[in-house]
Amino acid sequence: MSAATAPAIDPGPRSNPVAMLFPGYFALVMATGIIAIAAQQQAIDWLAESLYVVTAAAYAALVVLVLLRVTRFPKLLVADLTSHAKGFAFLTIVAGTNVLGSASALIHGWWTLAEILWWCSLPLYVVLVYTTLISDVLRHDKPALGAGINGSWFLLTVSTESIAVLGALLLGHDPDDLLAFACIAAFCLGLVLYLIVMTMVFLRWTFQSLEPTEADPPAWIAAGAVAITVLAGSNLLASRTVSPRVDRLAPFIEGLVTLAWATATFWFPLMIAIGVWRHLVRKLPLRYHPSYWALVFPLGMYGVATFKMRAVVQLDALEWAPKITFAVALVAWTAAFAGMLVQGGRALRR
Repeated sequence: MSAATAPAIDPGPRSNPVAMLFPGYFALVMATGIIAIAAQQQAIDWLAESLYVVTAAAYAALVVLVLLRVTRFPKLLVADLTSHAKGFAFLTIVAGTNVLGSASALIHGWWTLAEILWWCSLPLYVVLVYTTLISDVLRHDKPALGAGINGSWFLLTVSTESIAVLGALLLGHDPDDLLAFACIAAFCLGLVLYLIVMTMVFLRWTFQSLEPTEADPPAWIAAGAVAITVLAGSNLLASRTVSPRVDRLAPFIEGLVTLAWATATFWFPLMIAIGVWRHLVRKLPLRYHPSYWALVFPLGMYGVATFKMRAVVQLDALEWAPKITFAVALVAWTAAFAGMLVQGGRALRR
């Protein structure tokens, strides 16, 4: 049969953008929401409120897209969810939910909405974490370490600590001893998960060859994971006056907060060096991809966490750091958002 008479080949669901929705796209919500909170910390109310609108709209749109994917392309979604390389990226849903909840409480004082979102994040966390983790542990055909692990595994810590972040805010607003215990437990668990994942990732980085396409922006979550740990611990310390349980553990929590802040600060030069190596040395083109929101989020989170830590531990010498980090994060967010709009415009034209 000649090419002129050959029947058209159906590309199937993999040509559908909903079917192939990037599992970690809720990092857009995480990045936008945390920079909205940073703007509120810097008393730029109009920017905080504008970014909150973008955060809420992005969250609503992504929820609809995920639900469409669940109903129309369940096999592809399950394949991603049970993948070593992609499964934990779904935890951006949990973190995004809690970032939106935190922004709702801090920017608008909508504590009821914040509490609803926090409760919604709990079953999402359990389902998403254990579906991927059990699949990775029990499957027979496991990939090698280099192919199976990447920066998205740090979302185990980010999602766990996001529960502590919003929970501690709610604790300060409406004290409850069980909530205090749950937040402390989540705070500690997130650190343990970070140590596990960081050990594997560090071995991967230092003892196996690294290709530019592997050192992708989710590697930045190595810094973002400990930055959100700083914020979780700082929010807990802020609630010590209303929670005797937190007050008893305050010196321990402050020590872990300092440890996490130092670790986050330590990783940023390496993350910058990896980016320079990818794009300037190895000439990898700099094009928009949803994974770049995983680069914006750690920048915004580091500034917000430093601002909160400085306040609760009374360290005025770091007053300058959140301002500079906020400016850098806002530039990165603007570049990523512009890239998303350009790519979306091109897709619509096609």
